[in-house]
Amino acid sequence: MLKTFDIDDVEEGMFVDSIAKQQGKFKITSRGRVTSFAVIKQLKQKGILAVVVDMSKQIKADVVELEEPALIPELPEEVSFEAELGVASKLHLKGKHLQKTMLESISKNLPIDITIPEAFTKNLVSSIDRNPNALMCLTKIREKDTYLLEHSLNVAILLANFGTYIDLDEEQIQELALSGFLHDLGKIKIPEEILHKPGFLTDQEMTVMKDHVYYGTKVLIEMGIPNSIVKTIGQHHERLDGYSYPEGLRGDEITHFGRMIAIVDTYDAITADRCYKVGRSSRKALQILLQDAPEKYDEVLVTQFVQCIGIFPAGSLVKLNNQKIAMVLRQNPVHATKPVVKVFYSVRGGHYLEPKELDLAAASNGVKIVDAVIASDLKLDFNKYFNESIVV
Repeated sequence: MLKTFDIDDVEEGMFVDSIAKQQGKFKITSRGRVTSFAVIKQLKQKGILAVVVDMSKQIKADVVELEEPALIPELPEEVSFEAELGVASKLHLKGKHLQKTMLESISKNLPIDITIPEAFTKNLVSSIDRNPNALMCLTKIREKDTYLLEHSLNVAILLANFGTYIDLDEEQIQELALSGFLHDLGKIKIPEEILHKPGFLTDQEMTVMKDHVYYGTKVLIEMGIPNSIVKTIGQHHERLDGYSYPEGLRGDEITHFGRMIAIVDTYDAITADRCYKVGRSSRKALQILLQDAPEKYDEVLVTQFVQCIGIFPAGSLVKLNNQKIAMVLRQNPVHATKPVVKVFYSVRGGHYLEPKELDLAAASNGVKIVDAVIASDLKLDFNKYFNESIVV
């Protein structure tokens, strides 16, 4: 029998099955027995508030056997951006390949082994635990012709980052990541001439397009995906004012995760180049979300999302007052407009530079951001440059 205990009530000899409530990203590498008060003290210090105990395995402290599995707490090791970027790049490529494989399977009515995307999204979450900025930067490296593959991958990355920022537990973060990764599978059932139409859809075509949510949830149910994930995915186009689809849900009818995926899905769609539009800057996308809250989007969650990724998110491009272009590497928690950037292009000279990291908060020569920019505005092949000069 499983029972939840506040951390102050945990005793030696108890067999901990999982974390019930916590603050931060502390992890337990395996289930096991509390062998000493030192373990309890360490759990407290790391922000564990409550644990789930398997009462059927509880024994008295004085008869704990040495060969029994001991509870081993562990905090995920943080690594540098440079160290994580190579790993994250391979993970990003694997994610696109997996998306393509799943979509092809669905188009041929073949089954999908759900354990594969589950394992993949767990690896995404682990990468974000080590250094969130690496995968966040890669959400900006995209091609117009592979939007469907990259969009779902990006939504998974952004949701995992968002869930981590608001201190959800690991299981919830992984559920969000998997929801994002699977949320647009139904689009493979939409005719190509509608899905990739280089212009506005007619009312009739829009009706067909909206069916992708139905097709997606139907496939997920057949795959045996948990109902909570199916529900989240089914709500990614719902809006608080009810003027949405597929069910026209309003207010509290939309779940917390449904509200989160709606925000992230919209943000990534606005910033992407599509066959019918050029993507807009991250800053502009965030402004649109803030303007549409609270009518369409949860105002508290939109504010938290902005705080999570920053007004100049990792991977976005900015123009500096010295006529140079830089990529944002990581946020400054004190000064939102002064992130750490990597300078790589001279507007005045019209040529690439040797990449150089610059902390704008520490810059003594008055260098600052004057605007957010997108690579297409500057006629830059940033994807090629990123892969050749920044990914090592």
